[in-house]
Amino acid sequence: MNSGDTWWAASDLGWVVGHSYICYGPLISGLTTVIFEGKPVGTPDAGTYFRVIRDHHVRGMFTAPTALRAIRKEDPEAFIGKLYNTSCLQYLFVAGEHCDYETLEWARDKLKVPVLDNWWQTETGSPMTATCVGLGNNLYPPREVSGMPVPGWDVQVVHEEKQSPAKPGELGRILIKLPLPPGSFSTLYKNEEKFKEIYFTKYPGYYDTMDAGMIDEYGFISVLSREDDVINVAGHRLSTSALEEAIMSHPDVVECAVFGVPDALKGEVPLGLYVMKNGTKKTSTDITKELIALVRQLVGPVAAFRLAAPIKVLPKTRSGKIARKSISDMAKNKGIRIPTTIEDPSVYQNVKEVLNELGFALDVLDL
Repeated sequence: MNSGDTWWAASDLGWVVGHSYICYGPLISGLTTVIFEGKPVGTPDAGTYFRVIRDHHVRGMFTAPTALRAIRKEDPEAFIGKLYNTSCLQYLFVAGEHCDYETLEWARDKLKVPVLDNWWQTETGSPMTATCVGLGNNLYPPREVSGMPVPGWDVQVVHEEKQSPAKPGELGRILIKLPLPPGSFSTLYKNEEKFKEIYFTKYPGYYDTMDAGMIDEYGFISVLSREDDVINVAGHRLSTSALEEAIMSHPDVVECAVFGVPDALKGEVPLGLYVMKNGTKKTSTDITKELIALVRQLVGPVAAFRLAAPIKVLPKTRSGKIARKSISDMAKNKGIRIPTTIEDPSVYQNVKEVLNELGFALDVLDL
């Protein structure tokens, strides 16, 4: 971005993106920053983002993949969006959660710009991996990667048990070699011991991101899921993001969440909840069968994916992240406290009904 350009980070002002990329970052760079209150759909329609881009001559934009999925669900061909001239936009950056390839390709096709993933955490203050346009990075990196390590970040992937480097393409724990660059967190509020224990004790000399992913032979990083979201199916460690990626390749699915549930034989098996595209002519029964076959084809029989069901809406935070852990805890009949960041807590009632229909007893939950 150049001084005088307009930048729009369509995120919640209260999240780390709020101060790094809505407030301080763009203003320090001499940019005009857009502060937007509303949703990508329903305020008033699925053309809202396109309209804001046109009205304010936005040159670069940052948003969550979930926002793009919401637009795609309501307006698959972007008929409303195409009413607005968005030729001023040159780059769209996505972060906050894993961006599936179908959503990325959809956004790239409708907005006619590079769509670039990046990965960071509240603790790090800024991205650890990205496609850095200003450094001349390739604007069309390999699919499923969140970019290269940003200068200042020594990103490594290791086997969790062996604590030895993972081979290219192997799933492992993502660590950052110390020291962390300026801008990272330096403590936890009034809890220095917890700061050391959680992030720096298990892997001495490293910051533990608690994320799982892979590195390829060229140094591209793929961040697949939180380490908690890696499920163990009969001894095989599987990334829930890889399963979600397969499900999202179905043309009638616009959103999904996969998580592990207990199984007497395999210890744990994946369960997928999916949102169907508006106007689809297929029944949920047919789509469920097709998804099971699709995962078997793309991921393999080892995934043991046989549990899937449609759901009206998935619970999300105000910044658009799907609250997977709370759904997973419900399926395991754990008592949950609905996070205060959830945009619409009432959707958990539908989650409860769907899980009950799948045979999961939810007696202890009081929603």
